[in-house]
Formats: sequence, structure tokens, C-alpha cells
Amino acid sequence: MHFLTDFADQAVILPLMLAVALGLALAGWRRGAAAWLAGIGATLLAVFLAKLFVCAADPLPGLKSPSGHTAAAAVICGGLLALLAPRGRRASLLAVAGAMAAAALIGWSRLALGVHTGADVLAGALLGVAGAALLARLAGPRPPGLRRALPVAAALAMLLAFHGAHLHAEAGIVHVCRVFWR
Repeated sequence: MHFLTDFADQAVILPLMLAVALGLALAGWRRGAAAWLAGIGATLLAVFLAKLFVCAADPLPGLKSPSGHTAAAAVICGGLLALLAPRGRRASLLAVAGAMAAAALIGWSRLALGVHTGADVLAGALLGVAGAALLARLAGPRPPGLRRALPVAAALAMLLAFHGAHLHAEAGIVHVCRVFWR
């Protein structure tokens, strides 16, 4: 399970996010690169704020800490599909389906490891799918002749280079919670 869940650790997601943005910009799609950064950045910020809110308010039984791994997997996978899949009506459906599949897979790993509840995984999935949809909307139409291999290669290189690394972001968030609300 650790092998699977490590694909969505922030130590992998953050360099992947920057490398794909650079790949999109170098391929000639600056708007796509900006949308990629904005969509993923907004998703990660939303997860952080949701974690703080849950820590401070304890709003729902079973919701302990929205899953950042689940949200990150959904926005990355759905975002890549939204930007790079063949265009047309099916592209949006493919992006949402990809985001949901990634959220389900990583969410399942988080549940199996016992680090999140079902409500945590669902909250992360909703944030990640929403982030992928935002990213797709901000990007607009893909320019004709875009070299899609560059951002895909950048994503794969970052997955291979950083898989297994950990940032332990949750510990920092818990510390902030304890300082301000406990």
C-alpha cells in the first residue's frame, strides 16, 4: 500500500507540478501551464484550509482530516487528461473519470493504511475532482500542434525521480492546528 500511496505524496506532487508546467510552457502553451499551476495550487490550498477548518470546528462525525493524497492524485490525473487527451465532448468525461479513478485508487490505499476515514477520502476526492474541472476550464482550448510528449515526459520523470520521498506535510498542519486551536 505504501508503494501506491507514495505516488501522491507532496514530495512527488510538487516537483511534478512544476515540471509539467515547464513542459507545457516549453511546448508553447503558456495558458495551459498557468491553468495547471492555478488548478493544482488552488486544490492544494483548499485541502490545507479544509484540514484547518476540520481541526478547528470538528464539523462532521468521521471527518478527521481531508485526504491531501487523494485530492492531489485526482487533480494531477484529471488535470493531465483534461490538458492532453484528445479534444471533444469526451475529453471532459475522460478527465473527470480519470480524476475519480485516481481518487478511488489512492483513497483506497489511504483507507487500507488506516491513515484516513472514508469521509476524509471522500472530501479529498471532491476537492481533487473540482480542482481538475477548474484547471480544464482555465486552460481553454489546446493550441493546434501542441507537443504533448514534453509535459508527459516531465510528469513521468518526476514520478520516477521522487517516488518514495516524503514531505510529511500532515505533521506541519497538525502543529499549526495545535498552536492555534487546541
